[in-house]
Amino acid sequence: MPSSLVSPHGGRVVDLLAARERAAELKVEAREMPSWALGPRQLADLELLLGGAFSPLAGFMGRGDYEAVLDGLRLADGTLWPVPVTLDVPEDLAASLEPGNALALRDVEGSLLAVLRIEEIWTPDREAEARTVCGTTDIAHPGARRLLRETGSACLGGRVEGVEAPHHYDFVERRAAPADLRKRFAKWGWRRVAAFHSTGVLHRAEQEMTFSAARELEAALLVQLGVARTDYYDVSHYSRVRCVEAVMKTYPLRTAHLNLLPLATRDAGARDVLLNAIVAQNYGCSHYLVRGAATGAGDDLLTRNGDHLEVELVDAPERVYLPDRGGFVAVPDVPEGATAQSLAPAELAERLAFGREIPSWFSFEEVVRELRRSTPPRSRQGFTVFFSGLPSSGKSTLANVLLVKLLEMGGRPVTLLDGDIVRKNLSSELGFSREHRNLNIARIGFVASEITKNGGIAICAPIAPYDAVRKEVRTMVEPGGGFLLVHVATPLEVCEQRDRKGLYAKARAGIVKEFTGISDPYEEPEDAGMTIDTTDRSPEECVQAILLHLEKEGYIGRPARENGA
Repeated sequence: MPSSLVSPHGGRVVDLLAARERAAELKVEAREMPSWALGPRQLADLELLLGGAFSPLAGFMGRGDYEAVLDGLRLADGTLWPVPVTLDVPEDLAASLEPGNALALRDVEGSLLAVLRIEEIWTPDREAEARTVCGTTDIAHPGARRLLRETGSACLGGRVEGVEAPHHYDFVERRAAPADLRKRFAKWGWRRVAAFHSTGVLHRAEQEMTFSAARELEAALLVQLGVARTDYYDVSHYSRVRCVEAVMKTYPLRTAHLNLLPLATRDAGARDVLLNAIVAQNYGCSHYLVRGAATGAGDDLLTRNGDHLEVELVDAPERVYLPDRGGFVAVPDVPEGATAQSLAPAELAERLAFGREIPSWFSFEEVVRELRRSTPPRSRQGFTVFFSGLPSSGKSTLANVLLVKLLEMGGRPVTLLDGDIVRKNLSSELGFSREHRNLNIARIGFVASEITKNGGIAICAPIAPYDAVRKEVRTMVEPGGGFLLVHVATPLEVCEQRDRKGLYAKARAGIVKEFTGISDPYEEPEDAGMTIDTTDRSPEECVQAILLHLEKEGYIGRPARENGA
């Protein structure tokens, strides 16, 4: 029986998974191949390639497709495609390979997922890519930062033979490849299906927006929840899925379905919209809901390229709450002079952090309850206080005083990770080169992140002279709780006067090499939450300032009364 669903992009769903016998052969062959352990974003791209969500792509792009996509949103054969899908690797790995080689693609545990038949080894122009895809080369933009700072310098292009799809143990029934979901649509009698892509929790405004749009189209609704992770441990992932599952119960029976989609965000504006629409078409959707109003260059890009898709792009205006009407209205339809209410993500996060009220008009009771459960107020979260400064600046003294004060308060376990303590117990084999110093700080950051995510307090007091690794520590800690960087900015001359070990004198005499402040630089942080000069301030006074700051930020002290829980 022929399908009445829209055709996949390019005419067919590309299936890159080998048959069982061939997969067994590949596993044997792969024992002799070089291997590459895929990062989280690469793993997400591979999963969408293998399952056909990225049809008609049959592998990772070579230079020709890459440049054609940047220049004209087309593959080299003229097929519409908005963003590069490339496999970046370090230069040393690329140098050990050549076209014609096979590379085993594995997950973080070493399981073989696919074999890449290398057709081309090439160097991407990341600045041009960031400028074209993200619209900027400013590393403050998350997409540009990933391209310019977090990708390998070489790319491998070629076809992929899949051995097995990445395995998931969570929400298995919510994960379907395009071919599987197309079969379900046919079984359910869904011919017109409107897709809505989101990476966050849905609240009443989003539910009203999607329900109204699907009703107007006389279509069923597919909510595609983006669940590709930027790291392997994402504390909010499970809560986000549970929240959206709760919202799905509010749609009329048999009119809406939730699917988890491992699509990594590119932060590419209108190009992201086109990519999401292509994926929706491959899943069998006839319409794709474009959230909000596209304007300017983005609107022009969608207009010029939307006609090259079978899936229809449909504007879905944002909704705001009108108290006078007791309901939501599309932004363009708000009467002049009417009072409209909305709650920005930052304000929601602040209300959760401080245990404040979340209005009943904003979200559903079950969603709020789940958010409060998974995101307790800061006064019940773990946090890290990370001291950084020159040797003898007073870091260890402040850390010890803060330890005592927090233990005196009680309520959470407190762990001190002082520089000398860590060097003795965690990093005894390391020297003092830049590489070893960064590794030592990264180890401190990992331990602090584990303490923080489990509700404890970590106090860290290394020198931590380099900005990049301090930012790496912040990135490790913040997903699980709070992070306060305290720059102990005591002047160099004061630190030298205090030096009881005589290390500064030895450094100036050339006896101690690579000594911070003398023969090795200290990069002063521009992102410190507090800056403290201990020259004329007692340890008690300095720590009292830190405690008051923590109280202001909500990490100590009693939270506001929670309601809606």
